[in-house]
Amino acid sequence: MDRSKRIFGNEMPERVVKKAQRTKESYLRKYGDDAGEIYHLGTVPAPAIGEPLGVQQLVLRDAPEVTFDKKSIVIGNIRMGFGHYRISMAMASAAHSMGYTPYWFDLHGFAGTTGTQVIAGQNKLYSLGSRLSQQVGLFNKLVWEPLNSEGFRKLSYNANDQKTAELMVPLFHDLPRDLPFLATHVWPAQAAVHAGMTRVVNAIPDNWPMALHLAEGAVHTVQTPSSYLGYRVLRGMDPSRPLKPMPAEAIVYTGHYVDHELVSNIDADCRNREERAMQRAPRRWLMSVGGAGAQKEIFVTVIRRLLPVIRKERAVLLINVGDHRDVWTALLQEIPEMRPLVQEHFDDFAETQRFAQDAYDGEITGIHVFCHKDIFGAVYSTNLLMRISDVLITKPSELSFYPIPKLMIRRVGGHEAWGAIRAAELGDGTYECTTPEETDAMLRLLQTQGGVICGMCHFIREANKAGIYDGAYKAVQLALQKQTE
Repeated sequence: MDRSKRIFGNEMPERVVKKAQRTKESYLRKYGDDAGEIYHLGTVPAPAIGEPLGVQQLVLRDAPEVTFDKKSIVIGNIRMGFGHYRISMAMASAAHSMGYTPYWFDLHGFAGTTGTQVIAGQNKLYSLGSRLSQQVGLFNKLVWEPLNSEGFRKLSYNANDQKTAELMVPLFHDLPRDLPFLATHVWPAQAAVHAGMTRVVNAIPDNWPMALHLAEGAVHTVQTPSSYLGYRVLRGMDPSRPLKPMPAEAIVYTGHYVDHELVSNIDADCRNREERAMQRAPRRWLMSVGGAGAQKEIFVTVIRRLLPVIRKERAVLLINVGDHRDVWTALLQEIPEMRPLVQEHFDDFAETQRFAQDAYDGEITGIHVFCHKDIFGAVYSTNLLMRISDVLITKPSELSFYPIPKLMIRRVGGHEAWGAIRAAELGDGTYECTTPEETDAMLRLLQTQGGVICGMCHFIREANKAGIYDGAYKAVQLALQKQTE
């Protein structure tokens, strides 16, 4: 079935179908055609999360080396930014807590294959666009914001992606067709459907309906009620005509995708934050740098504002630059006066774990910087640090949905705006602070008024009681139980 021709019963114009085919053919000319290749899979323990979450990473082998059983679930993803890996870790964590073995299937991780080369090329373009959007205001206004809010929203964009995902099918050779498959990016979901897999769940990120994320043939999950309604009616995906809606069985509202370790410890972690606020202990700030490495200027502003209270031991700053050591080097060059306060935690995930463990009930001062070349450690370090922090400083990306008080800084791409809206309305985060002045005002409030943080903790507890943060468990259950037609 050519899924670029019809999407949920909506016929695509011939010009759109032809363009999608031309895109696929251009990739074949650039990267080669491996449709006739037979790829076999084996496993290795995933770095950083292999032991705590039981994650096995699927890798290429000369012959099949992995046997799946009734307790197996595949987490399909791609390494594009940190958001999709973050959701994958939440799914793996939930599956592990339910007694299942998560198999990590990163379509970006099979060097030399056509599918991986396509993804790598698109990832470079996306990262470049993200950085430019923060550095060049006109580019952000005229190109990046419209592309991320409206360009990716179009149904024609999905038709194009459907043809592109066909190039990733050879990697699925060794996966049994009835194996539970939970995708945290649309390409693995689309490719799994193209490969004939019958139990595919497509976990949609963000909170802004876009056709980019559609994988017909899979069960779609969303994190918010507004997103559910937007996807059901394919809101704004083709304003030129009325569209047939998604069928009810194709989409499920699950709640936020959050790791088991965080959800199961919400009460204890919020209690610690409240006690620190009441005792006027140093405010613990966590700043997370995204996978594209954008927003350096905002980070400089925040650090400079916090430096005086850090020196007086009224605040502590934890900075996770992920795998972007160059970002940290640039920050040090911009703010050399912070150097005496800094302790670096680089490329030693076990030491990062110990630090987080000791800081949970202990005291910390100064500025602590975390950086890991390994992307698993780079992403999962933020999970460890969230539990010991009072406020997370983040753009409204996937971290918008996590159960920790959040200061939302300016977004990178229009699709992220609704993540901040969700957090602000839920009460577990601020609205999006789009200017340095707004960010500064909110920073001052959260630094000096512990009652605001206690209020956010109250709303986090209430949301937890309502099952708002149970999305990962529910998505896993759907993959285990749902048999698609």
